Amino acid sequence: MKRRAKMAATHLAVAMAASLTAFAATAADLEQVHREALSYDAALAAARASLEAGREKLPQGRAGLLPALNLTGNSNWNDVDLKHYNVSRGYNSNGWQVQLTQPLFRWQNWVQYKQGEMQAALAEAQYQLARQDLTLRAAQAYFDVLVAQDILAAASALHEANTQQLALAKKSFEVGTVTITDVHEAQSRADLSSAQTIAAESDLAVKRHALTVLTGKDQDALKGLRKGVALSRPEPAELQQWVTSAENGSYAVQAAQIAREISDREVERNRAGHLPTVDLVASYGNAAASTAALSAAAPIRTNTDSTIVGVQLAMPLFQGGATNSRVREAAALRDKATADLDNARRTSAQNARQAYLGVTSGLAQVKAFEAAQVSSRSALEANKLGYDVGVRINIDVLNAQSQLYDTLQKLSKARYDTLMAQLKLKAAAGTLVDDDIKAINVLLD
Repeated sequence: MKRRAKMAATHLAVAMAASLTAFAATAADLEQVHREALSYDAALAAARASLEAGREKLPQGRAGLLPALNLTGNSNWNDVDLKHYNVSRGYNSNGWQVQLTQPLFRWQNWVQYKQGEMQAALAEAQYQLARQDLTLRAAQAYFDVLVAQDILAAASALHEANTQQLALAKKSFEVGTVTITDVHEAQSRADLSSAQTIAAESDLAVKRHALTVLTGKDQDALKGLRKGVALSRPEPAELQQWVTSAENGSYAVQAAQIAREISDREVERNRAGHLPTVDLVASYGNAAASTAALSAAAPIRTNTDSTIVGVQLAMPLFQGGATNSRVREAAALRDKATADLDNARRTSAQNARQAYLGVTSGLAQVKAFEAAQVSSRSALEANKLGYDVGVRINIDVLNAQSQLYDTLQKLSKARYDTLMAQLKLKAAAGTLVDDDIKAINVLLD
């Protein structure tokens, strides 16, 4: 019988190992989830469309420096009544003209061209910011599912342990070795852990749905951190270096800097409304008409070709105060852009500090919780042994079980929070790239 039981246990272990291998082979990893989010996320799709629109600002600005070619035509019916000669005639006149206009001096057009370059660069920075935001959202959603899974596993294990302790308390009460208080305490913990398990199942379902919304796919299984994996410290290890990088290199700061430069150019462009404009104009056209004669004779028909080449000067003298008003408006918007830039730098610096401390404190918490896990497990075993020999009571075992599984939940969350803080730190400095996702992905199993 013992041999059969041993063989059955061996077969069960082999089957479980094969099942776990198949599970790992089909489980999605962080890199896969990130790729799916890049192709599915609606917010990033909107940012990509905004990028394409923003790139068109460059050719639009350049168009103000290039020649413009226009074709016009007309056809008119004319009624002429010469009362002095008592003659009435009706005739048709028509013509067409092609005109070429080449700006020679239009300062506002030149400024607008430079603005177009900056607006295209702004669109690029805003897109990179949106893409970086998606990377953080994908990683956060992925880690949220893993944490929810670990919390559910810990809650289920605690419920099972409390249920076993309840059964033991009831049996001990039947033989008179414990009081009814022990049974009530065990029943209370079992009911509480049951409620916690239900809440953990609900939370896991919510976190899975959030990941589905991001990727468009139901992820049945996700790879988690390998056992015993060591998390790295930030490089460089100086907080101020990260803060400086964030103040100068974050995509939010880059976008605000470009917006500030565009607002400077906008003031200059509106001030150019006081300046003269000079254009080279060349035109070629044809006019044909059948004019009425002064007698009853046949009308006179004309057909004229004309070519004109010249320079046109336009000098604005007074526009009702609109130009000055637009200059004041642009100056106020420039002040706003300056304040926005200051805010972006301060916010990026704060994000870098918060993320850096999140990594360093997270590493310390992981180390502490790993030690607490060992001590909590030892305390549970000691309390169980003490309960068996009568030197510990039931509530001591229940408290030790709760402490162990609470430590396991906090350890799991601390690990994934630390990984998330690493990504946020690089995002704050504007250095977050796809290789950072790959670097975390190799830690998963």
